Amino acid sequence: MKIVLPSNLAAQIEPHLSNDDRIVKLDLQGNLDGDPSDAEVYFHEWSYNTFFEQVLSQLPNLRWLHTESAGIDHLLIPTLVSRDLIMTNSAGVHAIPIAEFVLAYMLDRAKCLSTFKAQQQDRWLSYPEVEALGIQELMGATILIIGAGGIGQAIATRAQAFGMRVWGSCLHPRSLPGFDLVVGAQEWRKLLPKVDYLVLATPLTPQTKHLIDANVLKSMQASAYLINIARGGIIDENALIHALQKGWIAGAALDAFTVEPLPADSQLRSLPNVFITPHCSGISQQMQQRVIELFLENLALYKAGKPLRNIVDRAAGY
Repeated sequence: MKIVLPSNLAAQIEPHLSNDDRIVKLDLQGNLDGDPSDAEVYFHEWSYNTFFEQVLSQLPNLRWLHTESAGIDHLLIPTLVSRDLIMTNSAGVHAIPIAEFVLAYMLDRAKCLSTFKAQQQDRWLSYPEVEALGIQELMGATILIIGAGGIGQAIATRAQAFGMRVWGSCLHPRSLPGFDLVVGAQEWRKLLPKVDYLVLATPLTPQTKHLIDANVLKSMQASAYLINIARGGIIDENALIHALQKGWIAGAALDAFTVEPLPADSQLRSLPNVFITPHCSGISQQMQQRVIELFLENLALYKAGKPLRNIVDRAAGY
């Protein structure tokens, strides 16, 4: 069986393959080191998004596509949607690092860590100056997580350990680990006036595009903080910029943007109440090993003709 692998992961995967497996490696410039035309399997990695369509066009016999990411919106090009193949994602492997990033964003916000970091080379803040910063506790604060899947639940259990009141929203509301309350996909809006931290952990689909718009932002407390570890398109960025400038909300931590890399002239870069990270919340050394283990487990299932884990619904977008 011929398998196309990203060059940055091939060395870790190849020792676990059988003697019958043949490898074609894809480098970070989009070059393939062999003929991929008869490849059945393609392991796509986030760093190779730029030339995904180019590679796909060279795989007429592709039967199974696995992606290292949990979200698949960036891969749903017409030439993929129309293909008769199995597509799997890596949902579940990113939950731990993303949840830890969300806690880091909230702690930075509550404890004014960025403020202290910015002044450490300058001077020592006096006690009255520190008091004036309004340092908060997470204990007793309310977090609303839009998307109560694996990532949302990982965030919830950690937030609950900090003594936070944890609310969530999902398509099929039910009792879930870590949540004090789970409501339906349209009911969360009425909770906004009581929310301190609004966290986005939902896939980007036609239904969730610009889910966070001016009306949502106006409904939030002026002291509320928005965190996006999902996809940039879930937020109407122009509405968010306006809300941040007008003080509708206190600030935002953003790990995903409509255009990535975030343009140098984006107003988000210059706003003092915005914490920007380069779409990295799902990354850790341990995460990469879990991705490889998931792929190898699915490869064994594929060879055995058994159902794979994490099959995605391309029509639904997740």
